[in-house]
Amino acid sequence: MKSEKEVYSAAYQGIDGAYSQEAIFSYFGEKVKTCGCETFDEVIKKVELDEAKTGFLPAENSVAGTIVQTFDLLLESNLSITGEFYLPIHHNLLVLPDVDEKSIHTIYSHPQALAQCAQFIKRAGYHSQAVWDTAGSAREIRQKKITDGAAIASSQAAEAYQLKILTSNIEDVVHNTTRFFILGKHTAKPAEKNKTSLLFSTRHEPGSLMRCLQQFARREINLTKIESRPDRLHPWHYIFYLDFEGHVEDPVIEQALLHLLKQATLVKILGSYPMGEKYAAGN
Repeated sequence: MKSEKEVYSAAYQGIDGAYSQEAIFSYFGEKVKTCGCETFDEVIKKVELDEAKTGFLPAENSVAGTIVQTFDLLLESNLSITGEFYLPIHHNLLVLPDVDEKSIHTIYSHPQALAQCAQFIKRAGYHSQAVWDTAGSAREIRQKKITDGAAIASSQAAEAYQLKILTSNIEDVVHNTTRFFILGKHTAKPAEKNKTSLLFSTRHEPGSLMRCLQQFARREINLTKIESRPDRLHPWHYIFYLDFEGHVEDPVIEQALLHLLKQATLVKILGSYPMGEKYAAGN
């Protein structure tokens, strides 16, 4: 007899102790059932195949900027952004329980984590070694029993791999925060405060971008993000990603989108969803 397919509450890229998993636990609670994936694309597929109810993907970091792979995947996927969550990123220096600071020579972590702790690493005189994942670096310290190195990862990774936190909050910028998209098959209902994400492309002619953006300015719709990405199907043409306040069901937003459709060559709504809470520096 064929058993029923196991369905996870949320899928994320990484392994136990990843910041994406920490974001899920912070959003849903620590009892939620999570599924770690090797790639961003696998997270998308888990949700599309109903093997996970939602997917968590990082969208941008307050220090490092946009995670372009997430936006490129959303261009090709039918999933919707159903929410957003801002996770303060606090990096920690993790070592085996019997290792002290004087024994450390090399720091292992994801390139972005290393960059976000560059001043700390420089002051300590450590050598940096990039690996594919922050939690993966913590697991490597444990599995390989590395006594002359440390990992930069989350406190959750320290717990998952039984490592000691040698130094906490080693990030160079105190407001280091990552914004995550919550992905699903449904459309989020309007909340008290909403945000909409979409992408569009314009005609390759003078003033085309201005005419598209004017549809929002005329209606006093507040834009919170705009960024361009190369159109992979049309060299030297660009796709614009736009975030703005409001929900697609709002009459003024409907009017703006209707006129945008007349000006743009492509419009795809990625989702309308409750606006996430940004955390103050130091939280």
